[in-house]
Amino acid sequence: MIKRKTTVKEGNILKEIKRNTTREKEVVQALKKEDGLTWEEDGVVYIEGRVYIPNNKKIREEILKKNHDSVDVGHPGQHRMLELLKRMYWWLGLKEDVKKYVQGCFKCQQNKVQHQKKAGELHPLDIPQGPWQEISIDIIGLLPKSNGMDAIVVIVD
Repeated sequence: MIKRKTTVKEGNILKEIKRNTTREKEVVQALKKEDGLTWEEDGVVYIEGRVYIPNNKKIREEILKKNHDSVDVGHPGQHRMLELLKRMYWWLGLKEDVKKYVQGCFKCQQNKVQHQKKAGELHPLDIPQGPWQEISIDIIGLLPKSNGMDAIVVIVD
C-alpha cells in the first residue's frame, strides 16, 4: 500500500493541529485501529492521505475561512468548497460545517443567483362603484380564550 499524504504549510494552523491532536489520543488510536489507511507522522494524523483536523472550533473556522474567503479561491459554493477541503483535510461533520459556513456568508447570499421563474404581472382588481359592492370576510381562530371568545371575524368593505 502506498501512503500518499497531503502537505500542509508549516504555520499557526499546523501547530494548533499538532497540539490539539495530542489531546485527542483516544480518537486518534481508534482511527488507526479501523484500517491501515491511517497513520501519524510528526504529530499530524493522516487519514487516507488527508490531514485529520481535531475537534477544535477555532482550527476548523480558520480552515473554512482560508478556503472560502480568500481572494484566490473566490467564495466557492458548498459543493466546490467541500471538494477543495476533502482533498487536504478530514474531520467528522465536514460536510455540515461547510454547508453552515457557506449559508452564513454574507457575500455569497448577496450575490446568489436566483433560479426561480420571474413573477408575472400583477393585475389589480377593479375599483367598486360604491360601498357594499365588494365585501370580504375572514375568520381567524382558534385563538386562546379571552373574555369567553376564541376567534376574530374581519369584514372589509
